[in-house]
Order: sequence, then structure tokens, then C-alpha cells
Amino acid sequence: MGRKDASTSRTPVDQYRKQIGKQDYKKTRPMLRATRLKAEAKKTALGVKEVALVLAAILVFLLAFYAFFYLNVSDEVDLDLDPDEN
Repeated sequence: MGRKDASTSRTPVDQYRKQIGKQDYKKTRPMLRATRLKAEAKKTALGVKEVALVLAAILVFLLAFYAFFYLNVSDEVDLDLDPDEN
């Protein structure tokens, strides 16, 4: 007999859950879509690490390119400037 009385009264947690459910149900479809799109955009956004890694790779490539041509040109200049030719 005590169980019927206990089941009819709701605990504060159940009341809170019901209230939250009603609030979520009141949201319109565009609001829910906007929330979902915002979460997806946040998940797929580039982070600072990825941007820094790409910039570092480009910098290393440019430095290697510059060093390659610097060494090739400097070797050719040294060969052309022999002091014995004068």
C-alpha cells in the first residue's frame, strides 16, 4: 500500500527531467538545426596545431629550396673566379 503513494509522488529529479524535456521540445526545428551545424563546424574546424604544422612544412620546404640553389650558385661562382686565370 505504501508503494502506490510513493509511485504517484515524483522526486525532484524526475520533475527536473520532465521540465528539461519540455524545454527541449519547445525548441523549433531551425534552432535545433543551427545547434547541430554549430557542433559539426566546431568538430571539423582546423586547430592551431594543424595550421602551425602546415606553416612549418612550407617554411622547411622554402629553406631547402633556397639552400639548394644557394649551394649550386656559390659552387659555380667559386669555379669561375680562379686566381690562376689572370
